[in-house]
Amino acid sequence: MSDQTASTPDAVSPASRSTVRRRGWGSFLRDLVVIVVIALLVSFLVKTFVVRSFYIPSASMENTLMIKDRILVDELTPRFGEYSRGDVVVFRDPGGWLDTAPAPERSAFVEGVDWVLSLFGLSAPDSDDHLIKRVIGTPGDHVVCCNALGQTTVNGVPLDESYVRLAPGATAPEPVPYDVTVPDGSLWVLGDNRNSSRDSRFNQAQPGQGFVPIDNVVGRAFVITWPFDRFGLIDFHHEVFAGVPAPGQQ
Repeated sequence: MSDQTASTPDAVSPASRSTVRRRGWGSFLRDLVVIVVIALLVSFLVKTFVVRSFYIPSASMENTLMIKDRILVDELTPRFGEYSRGDVVVFRDPGGWLDTAPAPERSAFVEGVDWVLSLFGLSAPDSDDHLIKRVIGTPGDHVVCCNALGQTTVNGVPLDESYVRLAPGATAPEPVPYDVTVPDGSLWVLGDNRNSSRDSRFNQAQPGQGFVPIDNVVGRAFVITWPFDRFGLIDFHHEVFAGVPAPGQQ
């Protein structure tokens, strides 16, 4: 009977283990970079073409929207649809609506962090450069303030605007008279907190005469995302405008 020598696996040298470890970390870092780049790209595309995040800096839309609420804005509507009376829209300043006071200086680090967060929709650094109001008149509409009860009328029909914030004991906002017909490609917009809103009424002396070009509209706000206790869809109150006839049919 012949002797047989049992074979044993070759021992792995420390240098080989170090090489394997380096390759493992290299693969992990490479995959991590790819994931981050893809996430940033997807976030950028969503923010550019689908939804954007904004925060509410003023009381002009109370009690529908409160100061520091965070909202999402649907950017598809201006590309594939039309705006309706009652929609809550975010738009760029048509000219002269916002104060031109310079923003406080921030460090490069804070600016960089804000920029990165904005890519993921966690920050909205340009909110102060935009406005948010409710659409009252669309192209061709005849909008008037006010009738004997202090109501706004659209194409001859008075609006029962239950969403408007009133002063204690008041039955209507302080009247700011106007009588306008909305031109093509424009909107007439008002804040829900009429007594604290610098909206179309107060910008009739501007070059745009208080109208908001639809090209300036970023999109339609549709949901409150923060704070959590206010999370929910934004009510457009389309029923308020249900009885308003099309322009020229009143």
